[in-house]
Amino acid sequence: MLKSISKTFLLIPVVFLLGSCWELEQEVLDGITPEDVANSNNPALIDVLKASAYSRIVGSWGGHNSIWSIYEVSSDEMAIPQKGADWEDGGLWLRMHRHTWQPSDEAFNNSWAYCYTAIGEINNLIVAYRDVEALTAELRVLRALIYSWLIDSFGNVPIVTEDDLEGNPSNNTRQEVFDFIERSVLENVDLLPKSDTKTTLNYYSAHAILAKLYLNAQVYTGTARWADAKAAADVVISGPYSLSANFFSNFATRNGGSTENILTLPYDENNAQGFNLVQMTLHYLSQNTYNLQEQPWNGYASLEEFYNSFDDNDVRKNSFIVGPQFAADGTRLNDISAEANDPDGPPLTFTPEINMLAPNAFRQAGARVGKFEFASGAASSLNNDYPLFRLADMYLTKAEAAFRLGQTSEALTALNMVRTRSGMPAFTTVTLDTIFEERGREMFAEASRRTDQIRFGKWNQPWWEKGQSQPFRALFPIPLQQINANPNLTQNPGY
Repeated sequence: MLKSISKTFLLIPVVFLLGSCWELEQEVLDGITPEDVANSNNPALIDVLKASAYSRIVGSWGGHNSIWSIYEVSSDEMAIPQKGADWEDGGLWLRMHRHTWQPSDEAFNNSWAYCYTAIGEINNLIVAYRDVEALTAELRVLRALIYSWLIDSFGNVPIVTEDDLEGNPSNNTRQEVFDFIERSVLENVDLLPKSDTKTTLNYYSAHAILAKLYLNAQVYTGTARWADAKAAADVVISGPYSLSANFFSNFATRNGGSTENILTLPYDENNAQGFNLVQMTLHYLSQNTYNLQEQPWNGYASLEEFYNSFDDNDVRKNSFIVGPQFAADGTRLNDISAEANDPDGPPLTFTPEINMLAPNAFRQAGARVGKFEFASGAASSLNNDYPLFRLADMYLTKAEAAFRLGQTSEALTALNMVRTRSGMPAFTTVTLDTIFEERGREMFAEASRRTDQIRFGKWNQPWWEKGQSQPFRALFPIPLQQINANPNLTQNPGY
């Protein structure tokens, strides 16, 4: 029992890289020394220690104005239309949609701080428990996961390890970051359990990190690694997972028993808050539909063209909320604040068409994000676990890698494993566009689309209310706040 451990106190400094300066806070872990952990057969001790590292990545991933937001709103999946004064936000989300963002935009600094705060926590735990092999192996892979988001978002970022806890770090090249992620996983993966744990890393979720890293290797380094991506995906596919018969069970309020989810962020409305999608996407009056504890913000909506890319017979089209809206008692909701020229008038109706991005988008315009269940009586923070890796993604990764290797039959088999689950007929032929479009339908709202668009060469193309993008915008800028605080950082080209 934990209560029987030595009464000594261990102080672990938690490092935050904010403004590229190190700030130390003290976290007290009562009664746990390195010797206790190294000599004990009780895995609960290790769980206590690593919980603080995992809690950092639960945090603001699923909340507004951080890393999920910049991935989604910069893609062709979603927008946050400006509705008069609502969602003007200094033009931040208009710039994000139009690919005219600035290094000073706070969402970038929030995303950077989110990642490096977690890295700092991990590094300090490794310093304190360097000799506890099982713990530090998992922490190094967790750190690699965070760097997989940094390499994708910002590219040339500082590699900060447990041996680099002082001073202002400088940028590493994207190739160096790629090599660091790969090495961190390969050197530690065999020390991870071959289990089906979903809220902590295991052997299979570590291979999922590799599969996605190798899938994007050509973008990150200039050298394709398709065979490696396929091999890593196959390791995961051979693991203790299966596609859920019900697609939406993977995103339900109580989805901890999903057979498909591989690694999730275990959100909880009371103890692990931060997943605010219910607030971010629903109309103010939707509070009455779901008996929500707080009024939603009426922001995030899907683009009409993306919504229309789903066949009406595809069960995944229910990932959107459209049409007339009703209160929980079945009465029609009426938006008495609706603009006089709103074609739907006061009766609340979500229309796939958005009349404009700014400045006067209709308050009812846009299909809303309904992929995750909004439970009746939900708080502003949801209880749904957020899947970082799903088996369906691994099948799609295998399909793409196999096709790019010329293995068409294998690509079709893997692709159709996912497609037929949605009630759609199997493909008989396959192209890169087929795979890209199927990834869009399957992975909507899971922070995948931006990365996919870049890899498939779609990122710079125009779409609704967005012109041709400048090529350098395939990377986000190093946040200006970080550049100003750390003279050793260099801005990404083009900014």
